[in-house]
Amino acid sequence: MADGLVIIPTFNEIENIEAITKTVFDLKKDFHVLVVDDNSPDGTADCVRTLQKEYPDRLFLEVRKEKSGLGTAYIHGFKWALERGYEYIFEMDADFSHRPADLSRLHRACLNGADVAVGSRYKKGVNVVNWPLARILLSYGASFYVKLITGMKVHDPTAGFVCYKRNVLETIKLDNVRFIGYAFQIEMKYRAYLRKFKIEEVSIIFTDRVNGKSKMNSAIIREAIFGVIAMKFRSIFFKKSF
Repeated sequence: MADGLVIIPTFNEIENIEAITKTVFDLKKDFHVLVVDDNSPDGTADCVRTLQKEYPDRLFLEVRKEKSGLGTAYIHGFKWALERGYEYIFEMDADFSHRPADLSRLHRACLNGADVAVGSRYKKGVNVVNWPLARILLSYGASFYVKLITGMKVHDPTAGFVCYKRNVLETIKLDNVRFIGYAFQIEMKYRAYLRKFKIEEVSIIFTDRVNGKSKMNSAIIREAIFGVIAMKFRSIFFKKSF
């Protein structure tokens, strides 16, 4: 059995899911893949079922009833992974904005002592391709804002390309994680930070999606901006539940 599971949440990723899955399986290291699909109307889950015939022991599928948010998809995947004994659990997008080849680098960082390895766009300058300037400024500004509020020394706290060691997810109270959008990424890192886990950033090149549509919207941005302050207060005044 592989020790690493790559969780890929999907909603209408029919244009990407076959290619991203096969690229992961072509890597030298043996990774398993779990697709958590939110009942995509475009047939993403059906495509995964077809691929499972080719990779019956490496590709897994969980289909949820409806679109319920990125954070809840990952929590679902985390629990699935812990129940099955994986030691290294990865988050990765389906759209090739995260290069599958970098999975091995995140894994290596954890093997070398990190508890959480973050694929970072901002560890060494700004390594983002095909984003408009306004979105780069928004993302980079959000990262600075999060560092200021939380005190974390993480250059890219909103990053969604991450490797967690098993004991990190076992220690974090997954059912208490509040955020369901991209701020989920901030909360997970912050909870790990408060528990003194070692967070290491691995510099990556992030390329905006070519196929499919971005899931970013104004509600997600509001959650990240206003939710971070609320999260900070909860961590101070409700330590036991946080």
